[in-house]
Amino acid sequence: MLDALLRYMQPAATALVALLALLIPDGRTLPVRDAALSEVFSRDFIQVFTRNTPSTYYEGRHGPTGFEYELVRQFAETLDVSLSIDSQGNIGDVLTAVRDGRADLGVATLALDPAEPGVNYTRPIMSMQPIVIYHHGITPPKAPEDLLGLDIAALRGSGTGHALRDLQTSLPELTWQETDELEVTDLIEMVEKGELDAAVVYAHQFKLNRLFFPDVESGFPLGDPQSLVWALPKNSGVALLQAANQFIARLREHGDLADLIARYFGHDNYLEYVGASLFIRHAQNRLPRYEDAFKQAARDSGFDWKLLAALGYQESHWKPRATSPTGVRGLMMLTNATAAEVGVSNRLDPEQSIEGGAIYLDHVKGRLQEEITEPDRTWMALAAYNVGLGHLYDAQKIAEMQGGDPYNWADVRKALPLLQKRQWYSKVHHGYARGGEPVIYVRNIRRYYEILNYVDRSRRQFHQLGERDDSMLQGTPFDTVPPVL
Repeated sequence: MLDALLRYMQPAATALVALLALLIPDGRTLPVRDAALSEVFSRDFIQVFTRNTPSTYYEGRHGPTGFEYELVRQFAETLDVSLSIDSQGNIGDVLTAVRDGRADLGVATLALDPAEPGVNYTRPIMSMQPIVIYHHGITPPKAPEDLLGLDIAALRGSGTGHALRDLQTSLPELTWQETDELEVTDLIEMVEKGELDAAVVYAHQFKLNRLFFPDVESGFPLGDPQSLVWALPKNSGVALLQAANQFIARLREHGDLADLIARYFGHDNYLEYVGASLFIRHAQNRLPRYEDAFKQAARDSGFDWKLLAALGYQESHWKPRATSPTGVRGLMMLTNATAAEVGVSNRLDPEQSIEGGAIYLDHVKGRLQEEITEPDRTWMALAAYNVGLGHLYDAQKIAEMQGGDPYNWADVRKALPLLQKRQWYSKVHHGYARGGEPVIYVRNIRRYYEILNYVDRSRRQFHQLGERDDSMLQGTPFDTVPPVL
């Protein structure tokens, strides 16, 4: 009888321990070292299943990156184990790997879903607001009833479908399509191409990608915000869950989580849609003529060719005969003095101009203080390319006067506009400068560079932006969610 009673009580006791793991204050630990966590320590790595998306995990210029990758990498460091990543699947694949124990953690822009079987979730990491996005050529949907009759899609299992299903209770005639064989960027591009009227994605996902899709507009929020969480196997005990919850709580308490969210999702309006659209069009039509020259200059100078191309676009929109009222000329807009310094005999020759611009940027970068590290060193070199080294040095001095770090681009960026104010430029060596311009200059180049990186990554990983092979999506298994009439 006693054994039967204990067996009856065991599931409730396990659930209680799991609840305590969710609620326990940061800094305390339960005396638990279950088999799953012991296995992580014994093999010396934590196995994470994720998705290959811009907001989750992807291979960047300097290696793996992405918002959730940054978080889970830090979590592995707190456990003092290595990180093993599998990013080959979709949301359903990630959850399956968690359920069957192949994954210690599922980290894949997962929304909290209490009905999901075989899974425990961590405490919330951030809020995710589903929004309607739409092609700018249609009548803008401003309310839920405006979605009726539109060709709409969502990713299966992402959580955005929950908002549509909730809406269907009041709009039973609503219908949409779902798929688990595409990603958010695919849906956004299908809206861009007019292949879909609209889609439902999370606001932070659209914010991260919107510059690459200038013909897609943000509509209205749909339903309540959802919680981004990590998933763990339900039968794996609570020690790893407790460790993850304490890690998340600690990051939130110290402000590190808010800083990371702001770094990845806190900006989206540096280029107007018209400017982004024009840039993409020029990248398709003009850039191919000069791409080989940029790549050769990159090999000679050590810069990324896409950064040099972004600089060239900011200077001249890739026009080899461009001329300014002040007499700078050519694709990289060199002065006569600069051209002579870097060995350019004909500023209107695009190959010479590109090579000369790369040499000059490298010279400027080499004259910066050794204390400046990357990527700040590149951003300051670009600012000096625009405003001159002397004025950059002055801005560094002003940053120092204000208690900032003269070797930190964020502090120097704040100081540069002060070169337009007499109370500040009168205190430094080179006097007045239009200091707001290099701030915008560097900002734009960084955005152009991001777009070129996206295009280049699309060629290798996904599909080339604007030149997608539509056969890839022929027969895509969209499932229609029917009305409930």
